[in-house]
Amino acid sequence: MAIPVCDSRIPHERREKAFRVMLMIDFCKRLYIIWMVLSLSLSSFAQGSNHYDLRALNAFIHRQANNILVQPHTGILYSIPLPANFSGMEVSVIRLRRRQFWAKGANISFFHIPSGIRPMPYVERLAILYQNFGNWSSYYYNVPGYRLVAPVFGFLAYDSMHSGMIGIHQLKFYGLKDPIAVQFSHHLLEGKNVTPKCVIFSADGSFKLQNMSKSYVCHSLGPGHFSVVVPNEEENRLKFWVLGLGLGCVGLVLLGVVVVVIFRVVKKKKLRKMEKQSEKGVAIDTFWIGGTKLPSASMIRTQPALENEYVP
Repeated sequence: MAIPVCDSRIPHERREKAFRVMLMIDFCKRLYIIWMVLSLSLSSFAQGSNHYDLRALNAFIHRQANNILVQPHTGILYSIPLPANFSGMEVSVIRLRRRQFWAKGANISFFHIPSGIRPMPYVERLAILYQNFGNWSSYYYNVPGYRLVAPVFGFLAYDSMHSGMIGIHQLKFYGLKDPIAVQFSHHLLEGKNVTPKCVIFSADGSFKLQNMSKSYVCHSLGPGHFSVVVPNEEENRLKFWVLGLGLGCVGLVLLGVVVVVIFRVVKKKKLRKMEKQSEKGVAIDTFWIGGTKLPSASMIRTQPALENEYVP
C-alpha cells in the first residue's frame, strides 16, 4: 500500500494564496469602476457647460435681426433686441457697401477691421452681425483644461440684399494686409499671476489658442468668435488624481499577477527539490493530484523476529 509523502499544509496555503489573489482582483475591479465613474464625471464636467445648441442660437439671432430690421440704412449700427430669457447677451448689425468696406474697413465695439479687405464670394453689400455673449459665454463655449475669463465676442459676415434683409450665406475675407484686432479689457486679470491666451472659435466648434499681446489684443484673419482663457487648475488637479488612480489600479493588478507567478515558481522549485532528495535515497514512487506531481513511498511491514528458532 502506497502512502503519499506530502505536506498537509500545501492545500491550505494554496487556498489562502488563491483567496488573497481573488481579494486583490475584486479590489482592483472596484477601483476600476470608481476610476471610470470619475473619468465620466470629469468628461461631463469639462463638456457640461457646452450643452447649448450654438447653431440654433445663430439661426434664431439671424431670424430676429431680419424681423426687427425694416429698410435699414447703410453704415448705421442697429441694436437687435432679444427676448428676456437671453438677458445679458447683446447683438448688433451694420450693413456696408463692398467698396466702402474695402476702403475704410470697420471699427465697431471691440473689433477693428482694417481696410483693404474683400468679402468672398463677391457681393455688392454685406451685413456684419456682432455678438457679445456676456454671461452666456460658458454655456455655448468651453476649452478643455482652461476657463474663460472674458465674454465671448464674435462677428459673422453675410450677404445683404437690396431690401435690407440679411442673407443666408456667410462670407469669408481675403486680401488682408493687417489682421483683424479684438480688444479686451485690461482689468480682466488684474492682480492675477496667470498667463492669458486668446482663443478663436470656428463655426464647426473647433478652437485655436494663441498668445495674447500685452495690450490684451487678439488677432484674426477672418470672422469668428473670440475670448480669453487661463489654465483651469481645479480641472487639471482632478485629471491628475483620476490618472493616478487609474495607474494605481493597473499597478495593483500587475502586482497580483507577479505574486501569482512567484508563488507558482516557488512551488515548482520546492517539488523539484523533494524529487531530487527522494532520488538520492530510497526510490520513492510518485503520484498525481490534479496537475501536481507528488512523491509517495510504499509501506513495508516489518516482519516479526523470534529470539530463537525453536517452535514448540
